[in-house]
Amino acid sequence: MDLPVNLPTETENRKADHLRICLDEDVQSGVTHGLERYRFTHCCLPELDRSKIDIATTFLGKKLGAPLLISSMTGGTELAKTINFRLAEVAQQYKIAMGVGSQRIAVENPQVASTFAVRSQAPDILLLANLGAVQLNYDYGLAECQRVVDLLEADALILHLNPLQECVQTYGNTNFQGLLAKIATLCQKLPVPVIAKEVGNGISAVMAQKLIEVGIAAIDVAGAGGTSWAKVEGGRAEDPHQRRLGQTFGDWGLPTAECVTEIRAVDPHIPLIASGGLRNGLEAAKAIALGADIAGMAWPFLQAAHESVDSVYNLVDVLIAEITTVLFCTGNATLKELQQSESLRKS
Repeated sequence: MDLPVNLPTETENRKADHLRICLDEDVQSGVTHGLERYRFTHCCLPELDRSKIDIATTFLGKKLGAPLLISSMTGGTELAKTINFRLAEVAQQYKIAMGVGSQRIAVENPQVASTFAVRSQAPDILLLANLGAVQLNYDYGLAECQRVVDLLEADALILHLNPLQECVQTYGNTNFQGLLAKIATLCQKLPVPVIAKEVGNGISAVMAQKLIEVGIAAIDVAGAGGTSWAKVEGGRAEDPHQRRLGQTFGDWGLPTAECVTEIRAVDPHIPLIASGGLRNGLEAAKAIALGADIAGMAWPFLQAAHESVDSVYNLVDVLIAEITTVLFCTGNATLKELQQSESLRKS
Protein backbone atom coordinates (compact mmCIF):
# COMPACT_ATOMS: atom_id res chain seq x y z
CA MET A 1 0.00 0.00 0.00
CA ASP A 2 1.28 3.44 -0.87
CA LEU A 3 1.76 5.75 2.07
CA PRO A 4 -0.17 9.04 1.96
CA VAL A 5 1.85 11.99 0.75
CA ASN A 6 1.34 15.32 2.55
CA LEU A 7 1.38 17.80 -0.30
CA PRO A 8 1.96 21.48 0.49
CA THR A 9 -1.21 23.51 0.79
CA GLU A 10 -1.80 26.64 -1.29
CA THR A 11 -1.05 28.70 1.84
CA GLU A 12 2.25 26.85 2.39
CA ASN A 13 3.27 27.44 -1.22
CA ARG A 14 2.38 31.11 -0.85
CA LYS A 15 4.48 31.42 2.30
CA ALA A 16 7.45 29.83 0.56
CA ASP A 17 7.00 32.21 -2.38
CA HIS A 18 6.84 35.20 -0.03
CA LEU A 19 10.17 34.28 1.56
CA ARG A 20 11.86 33.65 -1.77
CA ILE A 21 10.63 36.87 -3.34
CA CYS A 22 11.47 39.05 -0.32
CA LEU A 23 14.98 37.58 -0.13
CA ASP A 24 15.83 37.48 -3.82
CA GLU A 25 13.87 40.19 -5.64
CA ASP A 26 13.53 43.96 -5.43
CA VAL A 27 10.07 44.47 -3.97
CA GLN A 28 10.77 47.67 -2.06
CA SER A 29 8.27 50.49 -2.36
CA GLY A 30 9.20 53.47 -4.49
CA VAL A 31 7.69 55.68 -1.78
CA THR A 32 10.02 56.75 1.02
CA HIS A 33 9.08 56.39 4.68
CA GLY A 34 9.37 60.15 5.12
CA LEU A 35 11.93 60.03 7.93
CA GLU A 36 14.62 61.44 5.63
CA ARG A 37 12.81 64.77 5.89
CA TYR A 38 13.88 65.11 9.53
CA ARG A 39 17.26 65.81 11.14
CA PHE A 40 18.41 65.82 14.74
CA THR A 41 20.01 68.93 16.23
CA HIS A 42 23.56 67.96 17.14
CA CYS A 43 24.72 68.67 20.69
CA CYS A 44 28.47 69.23 20.77
CA LEU A 45 28.64 69.04 24.58
CA PRO A 46 26.11 66.46 25.76
CA GLU A 47 27.25 66.43 29.44
CA LEU A 48 26.55 62.69 29.51
CA ASP A 49 28.47 59.48 30.09
CA ARG A 50 27.54 57.40 27.05
CA SER A 51 27.88 54.17 29.01
CA LYS A 52 25.05 55.28 31.31
CA ILE A 53 22.50 56.05 28.59
CA ASP A 54 19.39 53.91 29.05
CA ILE A 55 17.34 52.86 26.02
CA ALA A 56 15.15 50.40 27.91
CA THR A 57 11.41 50.91 27.73
CA THR A 58 8.07 49.29 28.50
CA PHE A 59 5.47 48.30 25.93
CA LEU A 60 2.10 46.72 26.75
CA GLY A 61 3.35 46.21 30.28
CA LYS A 62 6.46 44.28 29.25
CA LYS A 63 9.99 45.55 29.87
CA LEU A 64 12.15 45.79 26.74
CA GLY A 65 15.91 46.16 26.72
CA ALA A 66 15.67 48.37 23.63
CA PRO A 67 12.76 50.01 21.76
CA LEU A 68 12.83 47.44 18.99
CA LEU A 69 10.35 44.99 17.49
CA ILE A 70 11.31 42.21 15.13
CA SER A 71 8.29 42.72 12.92
CA SER A 72 6.00 39.93 11.75
CA MET A 73 7.47 38.05 8.81
CA THR A 74 7.16 34.34 8.38
CA GLY A 75 6.25 30.82 9.43
CA GLY A 76 4.90 27.62 7.94
CA THR A 77 8.00 26.24 6.18
CA GLU A 78 11.28 24.69 7.34
CA LEU A 79 13.23 27.75 6.23
CA ALA A 80 10.74 29.93 8.10
CA LYS A 81 11.25 27.83 11.22
CA THR A 82 15.01 28.33 11.03
CA ILE A 83 14.55 32.07 10.61
CA ASN A 84 12.03 32.36 13.46
CA PHE A 85 14.17 30.37 15.89
CA ARG A 86 17.28 32.43 15.10
CA LEU A 87 15.33 35.64 15.61
CA ALA A 88 13.83 34.40 18.88
CA GLU A 89 17.23 33.48 20.29
CA VAL A 90 18.54 36.98 19.71
CA ALA A 91 15.33 38.63 20.91
CA GLN A 92 15.67 36.76 24.19
CA GLN A 93 19.29 37.82 24.60
CA TYR A 94 18.49 41.53 24.15
CA LYS A 95 14.92 41.45 25.55
CA ILE A 96 13.40 42.97 22.43
CA ALA A 97 9.90 42.28 21.10
CA MET A 98 9.09 39.83 18.32
CA GLY A 99 6.12 39.10 16.12
CA VAL A 100 5.62 36.10 13.86
CA GLY A 101 4.05 35.90 10.41
CA SER A 102 0.39 35.11 9.86
CA GLN A 103 -0.53 31.93 11.72
CA ARG A 104 -3.48 31.14 9.48
CA ILE A 105 -1.36 28.41 7.95
CA ALA A 106 -0.99 26.77 11.39
CA VAL A 107 -4.77 26.79 11.84
CA GLU A 108 -5.20 25.15 8.42
CA ASN A 109 -2.38 22.67 8.94
CA PRO A 110 -1.40 22.02 12.59
CA GLN A 111 1.62 20.04 11.37
CA VAL A 112 3.44 23.32 10.67
CA ALA A 113 2.60 24.87 14.05
CA SER A 114 6.11 24.11 15.31
CA THR A 115 7.56 26.60 12.80
CA PHE A 116 6.01 29.38 14.89
CA ALA A 117 6.46 27.96 18.40
CA VAL A 118 9.47 30.01 19.52
CA ARG A 119 8.52 30.57 23.17
CA SER A 120 10.95 27.83 24.23
CA GLN A 121 13.74 29.94 22.73
CA ALA A 122 12.47 33.22 24.17
CA PRO A 123 10.69 32.72 27.51
CA ASP A 124 10.85 36.37 28.61
CA ILE A 125 10.20 38.52 25.54
CA LEU A 126 7.12 40.38 24.39
CA LEU A 127 5.86 37.87 21.81
CA LEU A 128 3.07 38.70 19.37
CA ALA A 129 0.75 36.25 17.62
CA ASN A 130 -0.64 37.22 14.21
CA LEU A 131 -3.74 36.68 12.06
CA GLY A 132 -5.28 38.61 9.19
CA ALA A 133 -8.29 40.61 10.36
CA VAL A 134 -10.14 39.72 7.16
CA GLN A 135 -10.24 36.08 8.27
CA LEU A 136 -12.95 37.13 10.73
CA ASN A 137 -15.16 37.27 7.63
CA TYR A 138 -14.02 33.83 6.48
CA ASP A 139 -15.12 31.49 9.28
CA TYR A 140 -12.55 32.58 11.85
CA GLY A 141 -13.62 33.79 15.27
CA LEU A 142 -12.61 33.91 18.91
CA ALA A 143 -11.65 30.22 18.98
CA GLU A 144 -9.15 30.50 16.14
CA CYS A 145 -7.68 33.70 17.57
CA GLN A 146 -7.29 32.07 20.96
CA ARG A 147 -5.69 29.03 19.32
CA VAL A 148 -2.89 31.04 17.70
CA VAL A 149 -2.29 32.95 20.93
CA ASP A 150 -2.07 29.66 22.85
CA LEU A 151 0.20 28.09 20.24
CA LEU A 152 2.69 30.90 20.64
CA GLU A 153 2.07 31.52 24.35
CA ALA A 154 1.77 35.07 23.09
CA ASP A 155 1.41 38.26 25.09
CA ALA A 156 -0.84 39.90 22.47
CA LEU A 157 -2.47 39.27 19.11
CA ILE A 158 -1.70 41.28 16.00
CA LEU A 159 -4.61 41.64 13.59
CA HIS A 160 -3.05 42.65 10.31
CA LEU A 161 -5.00 44.82 7.88
CA ASN A 162 -4.06 44.20 4.25
CA PRO A 163 -6.78 45.19 1.77
CA LEU A 164 -4.36 46.04 -1.03
CA GLN A 165 -2.40 42.81 -0.64
CA GLU A 166 -5.62 40.79 -0.77
CA CYS A 167 -6.69 42.65 -3.94
CA VAL A 168 -3.45 41.81 -5.72
CA GLN A 169 -3.08 38.28 -4.33
CA THR A 170 -4.55 35.64 -6.64
CA TYR A 171 -7.82 34.50 -5.04
CA GLY A 172 -7.28 36.93 -2.15
CA ASN A 173 -9.89 37.44 0.57
CA THR A 174 -11.44 40.80 -0.25
CA ASN A 175 -14.63 40.94 1.84
CA PHE A 176 -13.72 43.55 4.47
CA GLN A 177 -17.35 44.55 5.12
CA GLY A 178 -18.42 44.70 8.78
CA LEU A 179 -14.94 43.95 10.14
CA LEU A 180 -14.81 46.83 12.61
CA ALA A 181 -17.70 45.38 14.65
CA LYS A 182 -16.07 41.95 14.67
CA ILE A 183 -12.77 43.47 15.79
CA ALA A 184 -14.66 45.21 18.62
CA THR A 185 -16.12 41.89 19.79
CA LEU A 186 -12.71 40.23 19.64
CA CYS A 187 -11.12 43.04 21.67
CA GLN A 188 -13.79 42.56 24.34
CA LYS A 189 -13.50 38.78 24.59
CA LEU A 190 -9.88 37.88 23.90
CA PRO A 191 -7.90 37.79 27.18
CA VAL A 192 -4.80 39.41 25.65
CA PRO A 193 -4.39 42.85 24.04
CA VAL A 194 -5.17 43.18 20.32
CA ILE A 195 -2.84 45.20 18.09
CA ALA A 196 -3.90 46.60 14.72
CA LYS A 197 -1.17 46.50 12.08
CA GLU A 198 -1.03 47.36 8.41
CA VAL A 199 1.39 45.47 6.18
CA GLY A 200 3.13 48.33 4.41
CA ASN A 201 0.48 50.81 3.32
CA GLY A 202 -0.02 52.71 6.56
CA ILE A 203 -2.80 53.53 9.02
CA SER A 204 -4.28 57.02 8.89
CA ALA A 205 -5.24 59.05 11.95
CA VAL A 206 -8.93 58.70 11.05
CA MET A 207 -8.71 54.91 10.91
CA ALA A 208 -6.59 54.81 14.04
CA GLN A 209 -9.30 56.66 15.96
CA LYS A 210 -11.93 54.17 14.80
CA LEU A 211 -9.75 51.24 15.83
CA ILE A 212 -8.99 52.76 19.22
CA GLU A 213 -12.69 53.40 19.82
CA VAL A 214 -13.51 49.70 19.36
CA GLY A 215 -10.85 48.56 21.81
CA ILE A 216 -7.58 48.12 19.92
CA ALA A 217 -4.80 48.26 22.52
CA ALA A 218 -1.93 49.36 20.26
CA ILE A 219 -1.27 50.34 16.66
CA ASP A 220 1.58 49.38 14.33
CA VAL A 221 1.41 51.89 11.49
CA ALA A 222 3.45 49.73 9.04
CA GLY A 223 3.60 52.60 6.58
CA ALA A 224 4.81 52.82 3.01
CA GLY A 225 8.54 52.95 2.47
CA GLY A 226 9.59 49.33 2.91
CA THR A 227 8.51 46.04 1.36
CA SER A 228 5.58 46.46 -1.03
CA TRP A 229 3.25 43.50 -0.70
CA ALA A 230 1.52 44.59 -3.88
CA LYS A 231 4.84 44.01 -5.65
CA VAL A 232 5.36 40.72 -3.81
CA GLU A 233 1.94 39.37 -4.77
CA GLY A 234 2.23 40.77 -8.28
CA GLY A 235 5.61 39.08 -8.60
CA ARG A 236 4.24 35.65 -7.74
CA ALA A 237 1.02 35.98 -9.74
CA GLU A 238 0.57 33.86 -12.87
CA ASP A 239 -2.44 35.89 -14.02
CA PRO A 240 -1.42 38.97 -16.10
CA HIS A 241 -4.32 40.88 -14.55
CA GLN A 242 -2.93 40.37 -11.03
CA ARG A 243 0.63 41.16 -12.18
CA ARG A 244 -0.63 44.44 -13.63
CA LEU A 245 -2.35 45.32 -10.34
CA GLY A 246 0.89 44.67 -8.45
CA GLN A 247 2.81 46.98 -10.75
CA THR A 248 0.21 49.74 -10.66
CA PHE A 249 -0.10 49.79 -6.87
CA GLY A 250 3.50 48.99 -5.95
CA ASP A 251 4.05 52.48 -4.51
CA TRP A 252 0.65 52.88 -2.83
CA GLY A 253 0.34 54.01 0.77
CA LEU A 254 0.93 56.52 3.53
CA PRO A 255 4.56 57.19 4.53
CA THR A 256 5.54 55.90 7.96
CA ALA A 257 6.55 59.28 9.39
CA GLU A 258 3.22 60.81 8.37
CA CYS A 259 1.28 58.00 10.05
CA VAL A 260 3.23 58.35 13.30
CA THR A 261 2.90 62.12 13.61
CA GLU A 262 -0.78 62.24 12.68
CA ILE A 263 -1.84 59.37 14.94
CA ARG A 264 0.14 60.77 17.86
CA ALA A 265 -1.49 64.15 17.32
CA VAL A 266 -4.99 62.71 17.76
CA ASP A 267 -4.12 60.30 20.57
CA PRO A 268 -1.17 61.11 22.85
CA HIS A 269 -1.43 57.83 24.77
CA ILE A 270 -2.11 54.89 22.43
CA PRO A 271 0.90 52.53 22.38
CA LEU A 272 2.38 53.12 18.94
CA ILE A 273 4.78 51.09 16.81
CA ALA A 274 6.56 52.72 13.89
CA SER A 275 7.39 50.32 11.09
CA GLY A 276 7.58 50.50 7.34
CA GLY A 277 10.95 50.89 5.66
CA LEU A 278 13.11 51.45 8.75
CA ARG A 279 16.62 50.18 8.14
CA ASN A 280 18.82 51.44 10.98
CA GLY A 281 18.86 52.79 14.50
CA LEU A 282 18.99 56.42 13.38
CA GLU A 283 15.66 55.97 11.60
CA ALA A 284 14.27 54.13 14.61
CA ALA A 285 15.30 57.03 16.85
CA LYS A 286 13.66 59.52 14.48
CA ALA A 287 10.41 57.57 14.61
CA ILE A 288 10.53 57.49 18.40
CA ALA A 289 11.28 61.21 18.58
CA LEU A 290 8.21 61.78 16.37
CA GLY A 291 6.02 59.96 18.88
CA ALA A 292 6.34 56.20 18.40
CA ASP A 293 7.01 54.07 21.48
CA ILE A 294 9.03 51.40 19.68
CA ALA A 295 10.31 50.81 16.15
CA GLY A 296 9.68 47.68 14.10
CA MET A 297 11.82 46.24 11.32
CA ALA A 298 11.29 43.20 9.11
CA TRP A 299 13.49 43.17 6.01
CA PRO A 300 16.83 43.81 7.81
CA PHE A 301 16.05 41.00 10.27
CA LEU A 302 14.95 38.65 7.51
CA GLN A 303 18.17 39.19 5.58
CA ALA A 304 20.29 38.69 8.69
CA ALA A 305 18.44 35.61 9.94
CA HIS A 306 18.61 33.99 6.53
CA GLU A 307 22.38 34.33 6.71
CA SER A 308 23.09 33.18 10.28
CA VAL A 309 22.22 33.72 13.91
CA ASP A 310 25.51 35.61 14.30
CA SER A 311 24.34 38.08 11.66
CA VAL A 312 21.22 38.74 13.74
CA TYR A 313 23.34 39.34 16.85
CA ASN A 314 25.51 41.75 14.87
CA LEU A 315 22.46 43.58 13.53
CA VAL A 316 20.94 44.14 16.97
CA ASP A 317 24.32 45.22 18.34
CA VAL A 318 24.62 47.95 15.72
CA LEU A 319 20.96 49.03 16.02
CA ILE A 320 21.41 49.53 19.76
CA ALA A 321 24.69 51.40 19.18
CA GLU A 322 22.99 53.67 16.64
CA ILE A 323 20.04 54.50 18.91
CA THR A 324 22.40 55.12 21.83
CA THR A 325 24.57 57.39 19.69
CA VAL A 326 21.52 59.48 18.76
CA LEU A 327 20.68 60.00 22.43
CA PHE A 328 24.29 60.83 23.29
CA CYS A 329 24.73 63.30 20.43
CA THR A 330 21.45 65.06 21.20
CA GLY A 331 22.17 65.31 24.92
CA ASN A 332 19.41 62.94 26.07
CA ALA A 333 19.92 60.19 28.63
CA THR A 334 16.65 58.31 28.02
CA LEU A 335 14.07 57.75 25.29
CA LYS A 336 11.56 59.83 27.20
CA GLU A 337 14.00 62.74 27.30
CA LEU A 338 14.51 62.36 23.55
CA GLN A 339 10.77 62.61 22.91
CA GLN A 340 10.46 65.69 25.09
CA SER A 341 13.60 67.44 23.86
CA GLU A 342 12.42 68.72 20.47
CA SER A 343 15.81 67.65 19.13
CA LEU A 344 14.25 66.54 15.86
CA ARG A 345 13.32 69.08 13.21
CA LYS A 346 12.25 69.04 9.59
CA SER A 347 15.20 69.59 7.30
